[in-house]
Amino acid sequence: MLPIPTAPATAASEAAPRGQTLLRRAQAPPWVSFLESGRVVLGVMAGDVMEHQLGVLEGPCWLEASFAVLGLLPAVDAVADTDVVLRRVPVAEFQHILAGLTGPARAVLDDVARAHRQQTELAVSRLAKDAEARCAEWLLQHAEPLAQGGMTVHLQERKRSIAAQLGIAPETLSRVLRHLRERSLISGSGRSLNLLDLTGLRTLAGI
Repeated sequence: MLPIPTAPATAASEAAPRGQTLLRRAQAPPWVSFLESGRVVLGVMAGDVMEHQLGVLEGPCWLEASFAVLGLLPAVDAVADTDVVLRRVPVAEFQHILAGLTGPARAVLDDVARAHRQQTELAVSRLAKDAEARCAEWLLQHAEPLAQGGMTVHLQERKRSIAAQLGIAPETLSRVLRHLRERSLISGSGRSLNLLDLTGLRTLAGI
């Protein structure tokens, strides 16, 4: 997206361990980060936990730099999913580099950054439908009838993969399933879940 293939040579490399928060939504960072290596999860955090996952970045790439292009605050949180190596460029220096672009090139850059920002904000807004509602909807969509009556869901994918589809952390998915069991909406564990209350699940899902 950006015309700078790597961070300026003046930006020193920094290592960050897995689990470190690299960017906070709606908080102005003093720098723009170039991810040299490693993997970063983007999403919305609740406290210190990535509650809703929106995507994953793998270096080398810029880490959510559209906020600096547009002069806005970051729209997502970012957490290191592995040990990472970063180069941090002060926001003012980054914007000074961009100021050297010609008119048409800068216009294209701004348009791409603006489109990316709008997509990110839309994704974040969709998280207003809480994790339990999205999980209930997913269960209903993947339900299969049992020979003896009732409905079941066979978890053919790892919970991490299902959580990524729902835009939540695996820990959040486990917590949601526990809450649904406690409310007698589902039963079972392991690879099979029985849907006990289809009406209750549909009400929760809003469908």
